[in-house]
Amino acid sequence: MAGQFEPLPGGGAAVALDDVEISILRSLAVQLMELIGPGDEPAPDADPLAALFAEGPSEPPSDPALRRLFPDAYGDDSEELRAAASDFRRYTENDLRARKREDALAVVRALDALSAEAAGEGGAVLKLTPDESRAWLGALNDLRLTIGTRLEITDDEQGEQLYRLPDSDPRKPMVMAYLWLGALQETLVATLMA
Repeated sequence: MAGQFEPLPGGGAAVALDDVEISILRSLAVQLMELIGPGDEPAPDADPLAALFAEGPSEPPSDPALRRLFPDAYGDDSEELRAAASDFRRYTENDLRARKREDALAVVRALDALSAEAAGEGGAVLKLTPDESRAWLGALNDLRLTIGTRLEITDDEQGEQLYRLPDSDPRKPMVMAYLWLGALQETLVATLMA
């Protein structure tokens, strides 16, 4: 089970993680939440109907990683499509940001609970329910998209070149995280489809 998700009886997934892996995953999830930002959550006493129709940003983010996480719905081939993409973003981005924050927070919470259980043992087996597994899948995908954007990966050929980076390359730790997250994501997808 080390390094890969496996199915649990009755649904869900499990993976063995050591303390270093737990720390790296937690750090990456926290950084993802910071990148996505706190969002404009409605006050607890706010009108739920008004919150449902709250408008979000209408322009794409300037950060390339955020643009990858929150792409335009229709591209920008024409003025009409740009206007439609702007409207779509205005009414969907806040919810999408909230979901991505919730997915990353689910990762942090699961890892914190795991760390508390396994204090001093060097690692533990993380067991996720089906819902937690889906949140993890979303967060792993968002982490890979973000790191891939930072590494300027645009196609499979560039991804293959990452395997040949010398150890002295300053991108090497980020590349290793990218590849490891990909392996985790792949085994989690296979587990959920089993």
